[in-house]
Amino acid sequence: MHRRGFLGTLAGSLGALALTSPFASPLSAAPLEKVRSLGVLRVGLYADNRPWSWDAAGQPAGIDVDLARALAEAFGVRADIALFTADEAVSDDLRNVVWRGGLLGFQPCDVMLHVPFDPRFAAQEDQVVFVAPYYRESFAAVCGNEARDCDVPPPQLAGKRLAAELDSIPDFYLLGGFGGILRKDVVHYPTGYEAVGAVQDGKADFAVATRAQVDAAMADNPGGNAKRRRGPLPAIASPGWDIGMAVKENSRTLGFAIEETVEAMAQDGRLATLFTRHGVEWKPALATQPNT
Repeated sequence: MHRRGFLGTLAGSLGALALTSPFASPLSAAPLEKVRSLGVLRVGLYADNRPWSWDAAGQPAGIDVDLARALAEAFGVRADIALFTADEAVSDDLRNVVWRGGLLGFQPCDVMLHVPFDPRFAAQEDQVVFVAPYYRESFAAVCGNEARDCDVPPPQLAGKRLAAELDSIPDFYLLGGFGGILRKDVVHYPTGYEAVGAVQDGKADFAVATRAQVDAAMADNPGGNAKRRRGPLPAIASPGWDIGMAVKENSRTLGFAIEETVEAMAQDGRLATLFTRHGVEWKPALATQPNT
């Protein structure tokens, strides 16, 4: 299962099989002491994941980029941001980015951001440790300003131009939900951010994307032709999911330090401020809340 679908499936409490190589041969770890001695924290981030991380005219940008730099600063080192293209599954990304390296010479990173923080998935990944859940993601929707009611039941959108990221949970939701009545009306975009942008530009009437994508797109184009759906999306598979980080299994000292830093940033408001700079409202991960 690819990254987008996997995240949504985890959030919907559906089972998934992780892929683990039987020929695993872990490279040397990069614990905290080694990171500090080298003076560099190498961070793996998705290359086309706006507003989290993307290539902006040759420079990495996004929430996760800023968070990576904040972690490096806290450790007294510089951040080496490595943008990578998503593979077929999150397990593939973890193998390529964290514990083995890519087949085309991509060097392993000390930490990878934007991974699903889910205990069932973690139990299947014995080469990495999942740490520091830092955001609670969910899905949202927008419609054009000319729509009288953005909260209508989705079947009433039949005949409208519906936008979604290709091969994502919102895409599957619109294509397969409600007896497939909306299937012929769905137009695909490379990202959810761009799907929301299509509504803002008048090229679509309704879009479903992650809440962070909606937040960022609306903040980046406040005068656009779009307004938010206020109510929940009926029958969508996912109530939300936590996003965290992953370090190599034998880099636990680095993982502990990352957790302490992220917790401090959450408590003193730095994490919320970081998200606000990108137009996104910070939502604490469910795993960080008492009694969860």
